[in-house]
Amino acid sequence: MNNALRLALIGCGGMGHRHLFGLDELARAGFTPFTLVAACDPDEANARSLADQAQERFGSRPVVAPDLAALGSLAVDAVSICTLPEAHHRVGVEALHRGCHVMVEKPMALTARACNLMQRAAASTGRVLSVAENYRRDPVNRLAKALIEAGVVGQPRLMLHHTLGGGDAMLMSVWRHQRRSGGVLLDVGVHFADIMEYLLGPVTSVYAQTRLHEPVRRNAAAGQVLPGGPTPSGVYAKALSAMPAEFAATAEDAAYATFTFASGAVGSYLEDHASRGEGLWKRAVFGSLGSLDLPGDRSGRRLRLLRDGQEPVDDQRLLERVPDLRLDPATAALFGGERLYEYSFPFAETDRKLLATEYYEFATAIGSGGPAEVDGAQGARAVAVCYAMLESQRAGRPVTVEEVAEDRLNAYQEEVNAELGL
Repeated sequence: MNNALRLALIGCGGMGHRHLFGLDELARAGFTPFTLVAACDPDEANARSLADQAQERFGSRPVVAPDLAALGSLAVDAVSICTLPEAHHRVGVEALHRGCHVMVEKPMALTARACNLMQRAAASTGRVLSVAENYRRDPVNRLAKALIEAGVVGQPRLMLHHTLGGGDAMLMSVWRHQRRSGGVLLDVGVHFADIMEYLLGPVTSVYAQTRLHEPVRRNAAAGQVLPGGPTPSGVYAKALSAMPAEFAATAEDAAYATFTFASGAVGSYLEDHASRGEGLWKRAVFGSLGSLDLPGDRSGRRLRLLRDGQEPVDDQRLLERVPDLRLDPATAALFGGERLYEYSFPFAETDRKLLATEYYEFATAIGSGGPAEVDGAQGARAVAVCYAMLESQRAGRPVTVEEVAEDRLNAYQEEVNAELGL
């Protein structure tokens, strides 16, 4: 513990508490690369709650402060940013210029312009900038990537990512349905953009239609007494209860898009958070030799390989096709093995384990001098892919991810940039 990096957790609401549980999970697996020295949040009750739970878990209580500046002379090596997304770039740039390494929750920032500010700050300071993207760290997704790279489906030709459901229900918070806060197509979509690029490489162009289907959202938890506790739903319980029962939504809630990958593969992308009736989840890769059907992220369910004239494969035989695959030491310790094709944990435990892997990799990147696996460039790409769909709808044409990432195409984002003062 003497060589542990001194960490400040900035943003101590629901996501901040989940990060604390991830740090605890990592420590219980035998890895303690960080000492939590500060809990920062302008809402003192949030910061005190997190500090109290940290003391219970780690035996020492972090300093409570409203922000980094209030820490004074307290030495901090690294920060983890779990604030609302509109503060990501501001807090991140400040922390980098204070000499701290930075891990920031997704989305990396609310616009391409804000992402670029963070990347420039990281480049000028030489500090590690990591984006806390957990879907790709799922051991089943690690196996999927290894199988695709091993050529089990041949040359990838098509990737499907289809998710539909939700009706008019609020998705976790009011701000996720507000355009000025990025909206659900950014907040959820960056997960999907990142995993698609993780599996098939860079997306180069996007042609999309986007919609706001449900202009009024409803919160079934309003006024309810909800159980709290150390689970993803529990940490949000109080906030969900206090949110309005009904509110106006201003951000688009559905995207229907065609992606083109640098490899020449095509992506069929449906993300509809307003769909009614039958729900749908489908992610699959089709190649010149067969197809790979992927389960939902963080489910632990099995992949399924299908090739013409052969029986489907969804068991130990998948690992035989990738004999060199090994999970990193922390992931192996957390999930119970360095070569896995499935796992079974309660969702709250899986959530903690994947957050733990983010911190392990962040510390590893700092120790090696970086870059992080999901560095500023990749985090910014995920944001750009999501905005490429919205900019395509606005422009009425296919758009390149590059023109969005470089902030040359930003008509849709201008309102958000104005809100951010950028």
